[in-house]
Formats: sequence, structure tokens, C-alpha cells
Amino acid sequence: MNGRAIEVLLIEDSPGDVRLTKEALKEGKILNNLHVVNDGVEAMGFLKKEGEYQISPTPDLILLDLNMPKKDGREVLSEIKADTNLRTIPVVVLTTSSAEEDILKSYDLHANCYITKPVDLDQFIRVVKSINEFWLNIVKLPSNIK
Repeated sequence: MNGRAIEVLLIEDSPGDVRLTKEALKEGKILNNLHVVNDGVEAMGFLKKEGEYQISPTPDLILLDLNMPKKDGREVLSEIKADTNLRTIPVVVLTTSSAEEDILKSYDLHANCYITKPVDLDQFIRVVKSINEFWLNIVKLPSNIK
């Protein structure tokens, strides 16, 4: 991506999962700026550059948890994909839910991929590294510089 850092937005309310994701991205050795918001309301503020997020970058990739306070991931996903300025940003649902209804609903809302978080720490790090490898090394992403 032209030698610039990849902007990654992690929408996650679990401090432990945030820490693990940061660690895995760091180990992936890809130049990235990880931005973290803890709920769906903050996420939409970040993405729409409102309030304290007026100068936030547009992410190249969004990692989205489904079960969050204030506004859950399904609502956030729906709002992202309904917004012409945001819909091209790949959204990876990364959640503890393996419920078929959550998987179907996420794809119905145009999630780019759905991954169930492993409970094992090493597996979790491996999963985040593979997301990193696939979405930031292999896939060609659109330039979201606006």
C-alpha cells in the first residue's frame, strides 16, 4: 500500500482480546496503525469522524466483535455497509459466537468474513496473524484516502 502504514480499526470491548490482537499484529511485522474503540457508538463516531475522532484516519480494515455494549456489532456492520463512504472497507467479524444465526446475519449484512475467536491463547494469536497475513498482504484493498 505505497509504503504507508495500514490503518486497522479494532472494535472490541474485551481488554484481554485487545491486548492479544495488538500482540499478534505486532508479531505479524506489517506496518500498521491499530486504533481501538470499545463499543459500537464509539466505532461509528470514529468512522464518521465525529467529536474526538474528527481527524481519525479512514481504516483499511475493520475487525469487529459482535457482542458489545451501547450498540452491538450487528448494528455497526449494518450502518457501515449502508454508508456509501464506508461500505468498501473490509469488515472481518471476529467474535466468540459460533451460532449459525450470527454467521448468517453477519454475511447477510455484507461482512467480508466471519471468524470465531478461539479460546486458546496461541490459537487466538495464530488467527489474528492469519487475518493480518490475508487481508494486509495477500488481498488488494482499495485506497480509502479521503
